[in-house]
Amino acid sequence: MWTFFHKLGSPPWLYAIAGTILRWLLPIALLALGVGVVWGLLYTAPDFRQGNSYRIIYIHVPAAVVALAGYYVMAIAGAISLIWKMKMADVAMLAAAPVGAALTFVALVTGAIWGKPTWGAWWVWDARITSMLILLFLYLGVMALYEAYDNKAAAARACAILSLVGTVNIPIIYKSVDWWYSLHQPASIKFTGESTIDPSMLYPLLLCIVSFYLLFTCALLANMRVEILRRERRTGWVQRLVGSAV
Repeated sequence: MWTFFHKLGSPPWLYAIAGTILRWLLPIALLALGVGVVWGLLYTAPDFRQGNSYRIIYIHVPAAVVALAGYYVMAIAGAISLIWKMKMADVAMLAAAPVGAALTFVALVTGAIWGKPTWGAWWVWDARITSMLILLFLYLGVMALYEAYDNKAAAARACAILSLVGTVNIPIIYKSVDWWYSLHQPASIKFTGESTIDPSMLYPLLLCIVSFYLLFTCALLANMRVEILRRERRTGWVQRLVGSAV
C-alpha cells in the first residue's frame, strides 16, 4: 500500500498509469452515457405531471451530483497537499477545478431549462440554486486564485485552503431543500428509505449518474496528464516522450 502511495508522487509513473486507465475507461464511460441517455430520453414514459420536460433529469441530475462529488475530490487533494506537501496532489486539485466548474455550469443551465416549463421562470433565488451558484464561484475562485500568484507553491497553498473552506457549502446544497422552504422538491433518490421515483425512470438515471462519474474521472486524469507535462516539460523523461512522438 505504501509503495502505491509512493508511486503516486512520481510524475512519470502517474502520467503513464493515467494514460493506461484512460484508454480503458473512456470507451466504457461513453458507452454507458450513450445507453443511459437514449434509454432515458426515448424509452421511459412521460411523467404524469411534467410530461416530457422531466427528461432533462438524465443530464441535470448527474451533472449536479458529480459536481458536488468533484468538489470533495478537489478538497481532499488540497488537504493532502497541505499536510503531506505532495506536488501531485496539487496537480489533482487543479485538474478537478475546471471539470467541476463545467459540471456545475451544466447543472445550472439545465436546471434553468427545466425550471421554465415547471415553475414558469428560468431562475429563482431559492436555496438550492443559490448554493449551487456559490459552488460554481468556488470552483472558478480556485482557478483564478492559482493564476493570480506568481509563486505557484504559495498559489497551491491558497487554493487548498479555499477548497477546504468551501466544503462548508456542500452539505448546505445537499440539505437546502430540507432546511428551507424551496421550489425544489425533496430528493427523489434516497439511500435510506424508498425512492420516490418510478424504477422505470430510476434505472436509466442511475446509469447516467455512473457514466458521469466515469467521465469526470476521465477528464480529471486527462487534465492531470496535461498539467504534469506542463510542470515537467524541462525534464528528461518529457523530452524523450516528446521526441518519440515527433
